[in-house]
Amino acid sequence: MEKIKIGITHGDINGVGYELILNTFEMEEMTSICTPIIYGSPKVATYHRKALGNEANFQVVESAETAKEGNVNMVNCFGEEEQKIEFGQATEEAGKAALVALDQALSDLKEGKIDALVTAPLNNSTIKLDNGEAFKGQTDYIEKSVGENKKALKLFI
Repeated sequence: MEKIKIGITHGDINGVGYELILNTFEMEEMTSICTPIIYGSPKVATYHRKALGNEANFQVVESAETAKEGNVNMVNCFGEEEQKIEFGQATEEAGKAALVALDQALSDLKEGKIDALVTAPLNNSTIKLDNGEAFKGQTDYIEKSVGENKKALKLFI
């Protein structure tokens, strides 16, 4: 039986997102219950891993469809584009990176490439939407993006 595919966005690259993700998947048994697919930047993840002294491993995959069970998979949302990391700082670049990863994961969720979505924390004030509206938060954004009157569930764990 195929394991559930869980998409995980990296959140704010200057915040705790990668720390939470890497610490979670440093425990190898986590991949026995699901197939995790991180939406983010391998370069940023590696930078965080080194800064934390974390030993979690991930495999870069082309898409959610090519994710492998038993591995922590990462969809590179940025190609070779560099991301500037400034730990603890609220920057527009971090907001842009968070939104790019969230949009890619939402696209895959709508297309059925992943079964569920978990989002790492981000800073709402750093996100600029194309339509000029204020970013009210991930829950609201997810519900509007997915549509069909579907609801997102917000949990703080």
